[in-house]
Amino acid sequence: MIVYEATRGEFTEDVFSNAIEGRILAAFQQRLGHSTSRAEIEAWRNSMGYMNNALLGAGIPADAGVAIEYRIPQTAKRVDFILTGLDPAGRHAAVIVELKQWSEAAATAKDGIVETFVGGSRREVEHPSYQAWSYAWYMRDYNEAAHDDRILLRPCAYLHNLENADALNSPFYEAYTSEAPLFARSDSERLQDFLRRYIHKGDRKRVLYQIENGRIRPSKNLADHLASLLKGNREFILLDEQKLVYETALEKAALAAKSGRKQVLIVEGGPGTGKSVAAIHLLVALTKRGLVTQYVTRNAAPRGVYEQKLTGAMRRTRIRSLFKSSGAYVDADPSSLDVLIVDEAHRLNEKSGLYGNLGDHQVAEIIRASQCCVFFVDDDQRVTFKDVGEKALICEIALAEGAEVTQQELSSQFRCNGSDGYLAWLDQLLEIRETANLDLEGIDYDFRVFDSPVELHRQIVELNRINNRSRVVAGYCWDWRGKRDPEVRDVRIDAFGYARRWNLDKDGRLWIVTPGSEEDVGCIHTCQGLELDYVGVIIGPDLVVRDGRVVTDAGKRSRQDRSVSGYKSWLRRDPEAARAAADRVIKNTYRTLMTRGQKGCFVFSVDPETNAWLKARAPGRPDPAGSLLMAAEEPPPYETP
Repeated sequence: MIVYEATRGEFTEDVFSNAIEGRILAAFQQRLGHSTSRAEIEAWRNSMGYMNNALLGAGIPADAGVAIEYRIPQTAKRVDFILTGLDPAGRHAAVIVELKQWSEAAATAKDGIVETFVGGSRREVEHPSYQAWSYAWYMRDYNEAAHDDRILLRPCAYLHNLENADALNSPFYEAYTSEAPLFARSDSERLQDFLRRYIHKGDRKRVLYQIENGRIRPSKNLADHLASLLKGNREFILLDEQKLVYETALEKAALAAKSGRKQVLIVEGGPGTGKSVAAIHLLVALTKRGLVTQYVTRNAAPRGVYEQKLTGAMRRTRIRSLFKSSGAYVDADPSSLDVLIVDEAHRLNEKSGLYGNLGDHQVAEIIRASQCCVFFVDDDQRVTFKDVGEKALICEIALAEGAEVTQQELSSQFRCNGSDGYLAWLDQLLEIRETANLDLEGIDYDFRVFDSPVELHRQIVELNRINNRSRVVAGYCWDWRGKRDPEVRDVRIDAFGYARRWNLDKDGRLWIVTPGSEEDVGCIHTCQGLELDYVGVIIGPDLVVRDGRVVTDAGKRSRQDRSVSGYKSWLRRDPEAARAAADRVIKNTYRTLMTRGQKGCFVFSVDPETNAWLKARAPGRPDPAGSLLMAAEEPPPYETP
């Protein structure tokens, strides 16, 4: 959707008459149905004067096309400025310009990320060249008018208040600045040359019409790339019920397109039943069929890892458009997407936004935004107070939205050495539910209880040397003081001389696959929805055993842990309900952590009584050698700082 469009001549007249910001605002209110901030209006006034000078300096023809605030379909992203016309060879061309008001900016160690003062504080944000480049690729991949370079898209960034752009033009960002040049205040002549190179003659807004009315569908190039990465990849082979779920979802997507009635498929499955494998297969197959399809999660880690797996020789940004946060559909147009595949649907929240104050309900918003939805859910993996994606609730909302609902189940176990018995034993162990599995006898799964976190971590590091698929995780019982400082050791168990970092901020959602991160400790937020060969789990003081019963205490969690945010006030209002909810969250968290390993799970509890109880529950298991703790030197009870 284009908010403001004009010829270059009309645009210049609006700028010279000091009417440009008013014209953009009127069009903005008419097209989008709401107003915007005073800051954005002032930015229009400031930036459009600079852009007009650049267009005139470049000698851009008066009948070239100008678009301001083009909202990219199926996203909330808006392109600041587009200039259209014919290039010297007579081909349709469009220059995408990302405009910034920044007067200073600094480089970071993160790919495509810079730091600047915005929104009242210094923040890390996307590099402007990365933004412009990603917008161009999204249009190439999803706007049929731009497929196969039918419209030549040329991105750039213009920071007209920035005096020195050396930090942003450093070699570290060359992958993006080479594709989308960045121009600072002193680079006006270079910017004019860039514009002149691609817009030689006017087009009377014909290219803008093609962009605005182009059919939204994935390009063949993108679909073929995705399919090639799955072909022959054993990690993504469909087995047993996965194949049935896959075929049913394809059928429902076709039915939604044909009948016009919304289709919702709810797939229930426990840890390791292949939910994510089926979800990725569906993403690729539906994209291949020309349907606009997105993979959705509340948790960022699965999105990051599967983005990486499907990137191959492509730039990750091209793949990133396929992966969305569950909060991305607050303002989505009704039925604007063909299919949304929601993995880890149990993690969905009611509200969206940084402060949890946006939108209606994530489940409802996702259903409204698409013709067909597939929800993969496990009610026993809800690990925060805000997780509301229960199967029953999804079904209730889907029916209220007028959708036809189909339910299926994935039961075959592909993790934990294919052992349903281990999962049942774990549920019994953590007192989540009563099962018949009172011990691990006959269960082919490497479960061990260690006497020392040092030895546990050493074993995991050794196993990780094989294929980078082993990690240590822990309950969130230690503050994350070293978020950006690699020298800080957050997870400290002083009785054993154990001191490790929480996963570094720079690793982000790729912690679980980043080489070297096996030396650090991850948490539920960096591993849920993902799989390892071996997982080491450090159980914190939030879960202990007293007199043979599992006792949980949310008060032992780190004060930074937002999964139990509001617990203390809830405890004052309704102690019984608060404790029950916290008990469920803590037990589900450790259940989830202890089921990440396909081949084995190694455990250590900071509480001696709990550790001894765990060892007694798993008799006959291999006794980890090399314990650093002598039997006579029993450590004192663990206490949090």
